[in-house]
Amino acid sequence: MASRKQKKKATGAADGQITKNPKALRDFHILEKFEAGIALRGTEVKSVRAGKINLRDAFCRVEKGNVVLHGCDIQPYEYASHTQHSGKRPRQLLLHRKEIRKLEAAIEQRGHTIVALRCYWKNRRVKVEIATAKGKAMHDQRQDIKKRVELREAQREMVRFNKHGG
Repeated sequence: MASRKQKKKATGAADGQITKNPKALRDFHILEKFEAGIALRGTEVKSVRAGKINLRDAFCRVEKGNVVLHGCDIQPYEYASHTQHSGKRPRQLLLHRKEIRKLEAAIEQRGHTIVALRCYWKNRRVKVEIATAKGKAMHDQRQDIKKRVELREAQREMVRFNKHGG
């Protein structure tokens, strides 16, 4: 028998995932991942709950000892009153000092950057997974595509083999 008070489940996948950045894995070699909180306004949280967030062009910078997320698009909340947030405003990420220093040291190297990988719910709070990354060369991207195609073809052959009773 179900109890009267049931917890509301966050929208998205079973692990609480809200959205992910498909370009990040395609364009970068991921070196080290970090979990960061994100400072949001009330209307932004409601928009995130509705799934109106896009990380496609999101990246981070270290500014004055703080990590700031740029390029993250959170659509305005349609039912808000007169107080509304701007969609692409920079948002502060919440990290420990030690992690910020580690990120600063990582991006000092040539070709390294900080990208946002995914956004998810954790204990009723919005978290952003960021990573230090190094840009992939075009031939690396082609190799990744080639590996995916070969894997897909191998899986099709396995299905065909199992279907016909090998």
